[in-house]
Amino acid sequence: MTAPRTVAVDGSAVHVMESGTGPTVLMLHGSGPGTTGSGAWATTARALGTSWRLVAPDQAGFGQTPLPAGSRGGLRLWTAQAAGLMDALGAERYAVVGHSMGGAVALALAAARPRQVTRVVAVSTMGAPGAPLSADLDAVWAAPAGRDGARDMLRRLVLDQALVTDAAVDARAAAMRTGEAAFASLFPAPRARWADDLTLSAATLGGIRAPVLLIHGAEDRLTPLRTAALPLLDHLADVRLHVLGRCGHVPAIEHPDEFRQLLSCFLDRDRGH
Repeated sequence: MTAPRTVAVDGSAVHVMESGTGPTVLMLHGSGPGTTGSGAWATTARALGTSWRLVAPDQAGFGQTPLPAGSRGGLRLWTAQAAGLMDALGAERYAVVGHSMGGAVALALAAARPRQVTRVVAVSTMGAPGAPLSADLDAVWAAPAGRDGARDMLRRLVLDQALVTDAAVDARAAAMRTGEAAFASLFPAPRARWADDLTLSAATLGGIRAPVLLIHGAEDRLTPLRTAALPLLDHLADVRLHVLGRCGHVPAIEHPDEFRQLLSCFLDRDRGH
């Protein structure tokens, strides 16, 4: 991805990474401590090549994008900031890819901006009505900065524990320490209220007209298939669900080739393919 830059959105500086040219795709990361736009999507961006204009921001409270003064984050802020960012970048029409928390933001953005959002890919998504806070997501939000917290979090994220390497743990621990102060204000206990904040109403979901692709791991412990993805099938007007066996919460890391193929085939339809 290109060198980062900051874009002013409603008086706040949003940190953004971009790559490629072509149809615009906004890529929204999830909510784990230490998560950033580039950290979540750089590998996927390289695999997709340069045939899309990929925009990967740090959402407010993550990475190098600060929370606006007096704000504690939340779905309304993240959705408004995403919409404002795309306006500032001059993107009149764009697809949105979101992981976990970012999936809920992507769906909310599609509901709020029906003329701009052309497609939605919601990966391991939150947002389903009635979805409870899982014990594993609660633990991830509470993970302390440092190697022990990073290792425990990564073990919960993936099914294949061989992916939890010392290098991966060190990288996440460093990122967690960098963003520790801002993240501490986002999901304080009791945390079920923050999962509720990321829930979309049946009416909101029913009003989304953009085609939606749900990608979910069958063994996802943070946002379980049964409570997170399956209920969305009852509410979205134009939806398809792809379930990956032997996969936890991060399909982009656990099944990168299949994930890239699913993503590129779905997004290619914006080119008229």
